[in-house]
Amino acid sequence: MEEMEEELKCPVCGSFYREPIILPCSHSLCVSCARNILVQTPDSESPQSRRASGVSDYDYLDLDKMSLYSEADSGYGSYGGFASAPTTPCQKSPNGVRVFPPAMPPPQLQPHHHSSASLLLPTGPRNSCLTCPQCHRSLILDERGLRGFTKNRVLEGVIERYQQSKAAALRCQLCEKSPKEATVMCEQCDVFYCEPCRLRCHPPRGPLAKHRLLPPAQGRVSRRLSPRKISTCTDHELENHSMYCVQCKMPVCYQCLEEGKHSSHEVKALGAMWKLHKSQLSQALNLLSDRAKEAKEFLVQLRNMVQQIQVHLSADKDTKQKENSVEFEACLVAQCDALIDALNRRKVQLLSRVNKEHEHKLKVVRDQISHCTMKLRQTTGLMEYCLEVIKENDPSGFLQISDALIRRVHLTEDQWGKGTLTPRMTTDFDLNLDSAPLLQSIHQLDFVQMKVPSLIPAPPLLHLEECGTHNNSATLSWKQPPMSMVQTEGYILELDDGNGGQFREVFVGKETMCTVDGLHFNSTYNARVKAFNKSGVSLYSKTLILQTSEVAWFAFDPGSAHPDIIFSNNNLTVTCNSYDDRVVLGKSGFSKGVHYWELTIDRYDNHPDPAFGVARVEVMKDVMLGKDDKAWAMYVDNNRSWFMHNNSHTNRAEGGITKGATVGVLLDLTRRTLTFSINEEQQGPVAFENMEGLFFPAVSLNRNVQVTIHTGLPVPEFYTSRPSLQA
Repeated sequence: MEEMEEELKCPVCGSFYREPIILPCSHSLCVSCARNILVQTPDSESPQSRRASGVSDYDYLDLDKMSLYSEADSGYGSYGGFASAPTTPCQKSPNGVRVFPPAMPPPQLQPHHHSSASLLLPTGPRNSCLTCPQCHRSLILDERGLRGFTKNRVLEGVIERYQQSKAAALRCQLCEKSPKEATVMCEQCDVFYCEPCRLRCHPPRGPLAKHRLLPPAQGRVSRRLSPRKISTCTDHELENHSMYCVQCKMPVCYQCLEEGKHSSHEVKALGAMWKLHKSQLSQALNLLSDRAKEAKEFLVQLRNMVQQIQVHLSADKDTKQKENSVEFEACLVAQCDALIDALNRRKVQLLSRVNKEHEHKLKVVRDQISHCTMKLRQTTGLMEYCLEVIKENDPSGFLQISDALIRRVHLTEDQWGKGTLTPRMTTDFDLNLDSAPLLQSIHQLDFVQMKVPSLIPAPPLLHLEECGTHNNSATLSWKQPPMSMVQTEGYILELDDGNGGQFREVFVGKETMCTVDGLHFNSTYNARVKAFNKSGVSLYSKTLILQTSEVAWFAFDPGSAHPDIIFSNNNLTVTCNSYDDRVVLGKSGFSKGVHYWELTIDRYDNHPDPAFGVARVEVMKDVMLGKDDKAWAMYVDNNRSWFMHNNSHTNRAEGGITKGATVGVLLDLTRRTLTFSINEEQQGPVAFENMEGLFFPAVSLNRNVQVTIHTGLPVPEFYTSRPSLQA
C-alpha cells in the first residue's frame, strides 16, 4: 500500500487529493487546486469562436504543437483542439510537476509567446482556462465552470481506505476529546464506538437492537466492501448514471440519452461495461505484474553481481581469491618485465649495429682517401715526367715516345672521370628505426590475451588451393589447424579497401568459405581471417594478397533483364520477342577504372533504333535505354545517332549501323567519361561527363535486332590517340 502513495497525491499541492475531479486528459486535481490555477482567456480564443471565424481546431493544433513549454520561452501548448492559455511563468509543485499559477493578462493587446510564432490576443469577453499540470493540455471551461468535471469518487474511496490502513488503531468516532480506541463497529450506522459511547449512544435494546455489531478490524473490511454512494450525472445532478456512452467513453444518465448530447451515440449497459473494463484492467495488470516480477528478479541478479564484485575486490575476505590475485599480478609484472628486458637487449643490438655502421663508414672513407692519394701521386708523377719530355729538343726521340705518352695521359684522365672524385659514403646514417609496429603492439596489449591459451581458438589456416579471384570477385577458403582441440563458434573475414587502407569486416559466420563480390577491377586486396568463441578471439591468419582482373569478362544477366529478352550463346547473345524496346544489363558493375566492350550487330532490318550504354541496376526495363535518369546511352539507326539521358537527346552525329557493324563502349571512370564508337571510329564527341557511382553495361532492343557482346578487350588506339581523351 505504501508504494502507491504518490498516486494518491495531487500534483499541485502535494497532499492527498481532496474532492478530486477528473480532467478530460484522465488526470485528476483537487477541486480547490483546480480553482487556484484557473486563468482567464479572451472569448475569441475559445474553440467556438474559432469555428465561427472559419479557422479549424486542427490549424491551431499544428501551431500549438510548436509552443510546448520550455525554459526559454515560458510558454505551453495545447492538444486535441483545446485553446492555448496565455503564457505565464511556471513553478514546481512538491511533486516536481510544473504548475502554471493563475494569471490575469492586461486588457490591452497581449502577445502570446510561441517558440516559432507570436500571436496577438484581442480583447473581449473572457472564459476560464485550465491547464493540466501533468501533461500541459489546456481547455476552456463552459458556463458550469469546475462543476462540469466529474468527481473522482473511486479515487476518494481509495484514499480513505489507504488512510484508514495507515492508522495505528481504530478510534471511536463519538468521543469529543481524546478519542478512545474503538471496540465495536455498527454495520448499519457505519460508526466505530468505544465501550462507553456504545452503551450511551447505541444501547442493545429498542430499535437499535437489530443492528449488527462487528469487531473493529472486521468492520474496517466491511466498510471497504460496502457499496459507496452512486455518482450522479454532471449535466443532470439529480440523475444517477445508468448507461455507458461508447463514443464519449463515459457514464451517462437517461436524460443525456433522451435530450442531451449523447442522444445519437451508441450506449451500452453500465453493469456490462463495468465488468468488461474490470476484466480488461485485470488482464493488463497481469502483464504488468509479469514485468514487475522480471524486474524484481533482475534486481536480485544485479545485487548478486555487486556482491561478487565486492568479493573479488576485497582480497582479504577470501584467502584463495587473495592468492589468485597476487599470482595474477605477479604473472602480469613478469610478462611486462620480460618485454622490457627483450627491448633492452634489442636496444643493445641496435646500438651495436650503429657502431658497426660508423666503423664501416670510416673504413670506406679512409680506403677512398688512400686510393685517391696513390692515384694522385701517380698522376702527378706522370705530369712531371711529361713536362720534362716536352722540354727535350730531339724531335726524333720525342716522336718515338709521344704517342704512348698521349695515350697514357688520356687513359689517366678518363680514370679520374669515372666516379673517382665522388664520395663513396655519406656522413648521414642510413639506418631508420621502424618502431611503429612495436608501438602498435604495445598499445594493443590487453587482458584478453591473458586468458587461458587453451580456451582461445588457434589462428585459421588459409586453404590457398581454393582461394582466388574472378573478375571483380574474390573467393577465400580456410580451415582450423589439424591439431586444434578448441571449439570454434565462427570466423571473421577482413578485407582492406584495395588501396592499402584499413581492414574492415566483410563476413562473420560459421562457414569456412566466402565469396566477396563488387570489388574494384585491377586492384590489389589484402585478406585475413580470425576465429572466435566464448573465450575470445584468435590471432589473425597469414595475410593473403588478391589481385582482381585488369579487365572485365562478363555476359548478359538473365536475372535482371526484362522477361521479353531472349538469351543464347551462353548469355553472350540477346534478342527480343517484342516489338517494344526492352532493356538487358551486363552481369558486372563498374565503379572504378577504365572498361571497354564491343557489341556486334548480328541482325538488323534498318527500322528499329537499338540503344547502347550503361545504367544503374534500378533502370526501367520496358522503355528505350536513356528514357529515364538511370541510364546513359547512344541510340542509333542506319544513318545517324543521338546521345540520350533522362529523355534528353543531344549531339546528333552522322553514321549509322548495319548488319555486321561493331559498336564500342568506353567507360573511363578515371576521367569520369563515357564514349562511343562505330566500326572503330569514335561517334561524336565525348558523350557524357561527370560519371560517378556504380554502372552496368546495358542494351535496349526489340525483335528486329540481335547483338553479341565481346568483353575483356583493351582500349583501342583510336580512342587514346584522340585529343579529347588525352590526360
